[in-house]
Amino acid sequence: MNGTIRVGNLFGIPFYIHPSWFLVLGLVTWSYSSGLAAQFPQLSAGLALLLGLMTALMLFASVVAHELGHSFVAIRQGIDVKSITLFIFGGLASLEKESKTPSEAFWVAIAGPMVSLLLCGIVTAIGVTTTASGPLTAILGVLASVNLALALFNLIPGLPLDGGNILKAIVWKVTGNPYKGVTFASRVGQIFGWVAILSGIVPLLFFGNAGNFWNLLIGFFLLQNAGNAAQFARVQEKLTGLTAEDAVTHDSPIVSGNLSLREFADERVISGQNWHRFLVTDDDGQLVGAIAVDNLRNVPTALWSETQVKEVMRPITESTTVQSDQPLLEVIQLLEEQKLSVLPVIRKNGVLVGILEKAAIIQLLQSRTQPNPA
Repeated sequence: MNGTIRVGNLFGIPFYIHPSWFLVLGLVTWSYSSGLAAQFPQLSAGLALLLGLMTALMLFASVVAHELGHSFVAIRQGIDVKSITLFIFGGLASLEKESKTPSEAFWVAIAGPMVSLLLCGIVTAIGVTTTASGPLTAILGVLASVNLALALFNLIPGLPLDGGNILKAIVWKVTGNPYKGVTFASRVGQIFGWVAILSGIVPLLFFGNAGNFWNLLIGFFLLQNAGNAAQFARVQEKLTGLTAEDAVTHDSPIVSGNLSLREFADERVISGQNWHRFLVTDDDGQLVGAIAVDNLRNVPTALWSETQVKEVMRPITESTTVQSDQPLLEVIQLLEEQKLSVLPVIRKNGVLVGILEKAAIIQLLQSRTQPNPA
């Protein structure tokens, strides 16, 4: 998935690492090992490097714990967690779907920062109540401060941060419209993105402070992802209330299984229809299989008149179809997950309605975005 490396499971959740994470791991390890070596000159270079690596790994373990906080609350709500991924900016828990209510969305969003604050408190308590000293005290201080920073940064009220999701849930609760919540929180996220970019550009241009380069990266990250969230919300809002049947292609490629191959070739292939695959129905209009034009090559031309389509067709499993009353947003998600471009649409009694294509969904979306003539 997008060049990430799967390294196992966490409580049954697939765990991935993006290649960019290794760069950050190296930078963090070097930074903290250098700091420890300067603070404690008695440390050897090798031991300082080892302690720096351990510190970096514990910091990323804190990020994973933050994402597990989101994940466990989502699982309690019946939402599957598709994966947890570590990347250059931290971590990301990919959820199967949104929460059903604004209150549930609020608790999923706030769970991560609450875990980070809890870790900050635990680490601080360990440092205060134990006799830890020297490098161990410094490492505990770093862990506590980073978890506090992780919580506070994520509470910034703009998407795609947790604070943005909290704001989205609040606006959703007030307006009753989840998409208005996404739109508002996305705009706030874009504002914070521009602030971060400016805070990185100005010192870099006028004072040559390269340390603000991270502000630029974070700003572009916020700007891009907030914009994507707003765009996706607009699409979702326009498709709300539509079902799979609303996007079925007119004149879908459907043939009766009782046709002979000769009739099929004359009526559907030679007549100029550009379809390469046709859905096959029985006498009751129920979907029973599919036949491709290339399948005709498997039967001698002399036998076409006495061979029926249903003898050559290939069966279609129910898992590769969608119900006519299934929400179109769910169908789009299914197309993306299974990397499909076409799906047959059937009614509950098995009767075939037609095919649904990605192109038809795009056309439907475009038609709903065009202004109505006066």
